[in-house]
Amino acid sequence: MRGHLYMRRWKYLVAFLLLIPGIVSTLRAETSASFSKTPPNFKVAFIGDQGLGENAEAVLNLVRSEGAQAVLHQGDFDYENNPDAWNAQINEILGEDFPYFASVGNHDVEKWNGKDGYQQYLKNRLNRLDVEWDGDYGVKSSLQYKGIFIIQVSPGDLGSFHADYLREQLAKNRSIWRICCWHKNMRLMQVSKKADDTGWDVYEEARKGGAIIATAHDHSYGRTHLMDSFEYQTVASQSNTIVITEGRTFAFFSGLGGKSIYGQELSGPWWAKIYTKTQGAHYGALFGVFNVDGVPNAATFYFKNIKGEVVDRFDVISRVHTGSAVEQHRSSQ
Repeated sequence: MRGHLYMRRWKYLVAFLLLIPGIVSTLRAETSASFSKTPPNFKVAFIGDQGLGENAEAVLNLVRSEGAQAVLHQGDFDYENNPDAWNAQINEILGEDFPYFASVGNHDVEKWNGKDGYQQYLKNRLNRLDVEWDGDYGVKSSLQYKGIFIIQVSPGDLGSFHADYLREQLAKNRSIWRICCWHKNMRLMQVSKKADDTGWDVYEEARKGGAIIATAHDHSYGRTHLMDSFEYQTVASQSNTIVITEGRTFAFFSGLGGKSIYGQELSGPWWAKIYTKTQGAHYGALFGVFNVDGVPNAATFYFKNIKGEVVDRFDVISRVHTGSAVEQHRSSQ
């Protein structure tokens, strides 16, 4: 009897060992699937400081013609406290069900709240898309869309404890792609006439969490190199292939949405690209293409103006929550 018992145990053990390759393959498949929540070549447009009329419409038409599948708008909508007109402008060009995510800007505060306010129009759009969010939308909120974790805060405009919120949200999320969005800047994180409006803590918490930082407010375009510190403007790398980790990332402002164009007043060695009235800038948008060619942690970005000129182009690799299963972006691209 004891011999039969031992044989039975060995059979079970052998059967379990034979299952291990299948279990490992399943785990790998699940891991790959989780890494691939963002569809291949998923394109997002980043804009800000928009206005109403011809220039703003030209930028929205650019967004459409480039095949963008979502917009992240970092504040300052129509400058006329007219949520209905602003929403109608978007609907006319992109459609009422287009994924359009926006953070509040200083010119949006007065008409932000209420049943006919900007926030309600944005929440109605999210509801039509069945997109859920956490928190006070566009003020201190987060959501997941197509595998991209988007945090929208409003330091210097509305609310408080934005850095704490960024830290908490980033700590509990496992997405490869994380984007922290707000409207205003610190003076050294723009190149025109803006002041220290946000505090460094929001920049530093986003950096520690390995999140891309998207802002506007300065009516021009600029992006940093890969940074070890925003507060001390410490550059980690000047490569045009930016490798994001928890502790290293880049920031940009994209404020050429249509309202006006500022000239350059400041500069610094931490800037990889500056595009202002001084450089002959035209209105345009920054586009980010995620999961490039099916590589989940690879992205490519380019800024294109309404004249059809690409004035900045760079690649991004995320090493945030990727593990060893994710291929690295081809260095030749």
